[in-house]
Amino acid sequence: MASQNDMSPPARSDSQLALKSIHLRKRTLEAIFEAGAGHTGGGLSCIDILNVLYNRVLKVSPENFDSPGRDHYVQSKGHSVEALYAVLADRGFFPVADLKSLCHYQSHYVGHPTRKIHGIEMNTGALGHGLPICVGMALAARMDGFGARVFTLLGDGELAEGSNWEAAMAASHHKLDNLVAIIDHNTLQISGHTRDVCSNEPLDEKWRAFGWEVRVVDGHDIGALSTALTQRPTRPVPVCVIANTIKGKGVSFMENVAQWHHGVPSPEEYQRAQNELSAAETRVREVMA
Repeated sequence: MASQNDMSPPARSDSQLALKSIHLRKRTLEAIFEAGAGHTGGGLSCIDILNVLYNRVLKVSPENFDSPGRDHYVQSKGHSVEALYAVLADRGFFPVADLKSLCHYQSHYVGHPTRKIHGIEMNTGALGHGLPICVGMALAARMDGFGARVFTLLGDGELAEGSNWEAAMAASHHKLDNLVAIIDHNTLQISGHTRDVCSNEPLDEKWRAFGWEVRVVDGHDIGALSTALTQRPTRPVPVCVIANTIKGKGVSFMENVAQWHHGVPSPEEYQRAQNELSAAETRVREVMA
């Protein structure tokens, strides 16, 4: 068990984390299937981001979650909470068995992040709230003299909320170089492609125009994500990581399909999805051997 002074995640290779991502996708699907509810596509698209954050980047652990000097993570796209629950359980914030109570009567494991769960920083779900909250967290950490970094994950469809851009402007004004906003850029939202619903392109130029340092990466590349999320900005400004992802990543019939924004697989679909992920696990293990 980690010591009370050790908040760093355990060291793992890229291949080990790639294998863990597949395992986390299987667990996320299992939780959604057993709950009979969940945001499947967006959960699968952001798994690699969460995996890298909690297993390589964030200085936070179950034992030190109350430490004022810890790093902070807020999931602004709170509807993909099943993926976050899977990652937190894997890191030991609560027993994996708790996931079986997701969305059940009197369970604290509900369909959006809640502080009633160990490891959750902030209640979210109403889109456009996470980044403003994190601007305050980052400013407070700097005022208190802590070296903590603050991370938040936003959906690309969420960027239609004006509060995000007010927060982006404030973060740049205050030169919050301890703040990282990550965009899960899977280009789909519940009603279709973001470019058709309310286009936010060119996304990188918009964030640069607000004074942020922008990094565009493959959101399923463990190494690229690690570099983008670990490196400090080259000047005193906040960082925006645009992670290009695939909605429903890892399951062939869910990938890039808007209807899987929210949806529960049938027993046949669930078994097919688990079989595909098991096959992917086997391929990764063969490469590692």
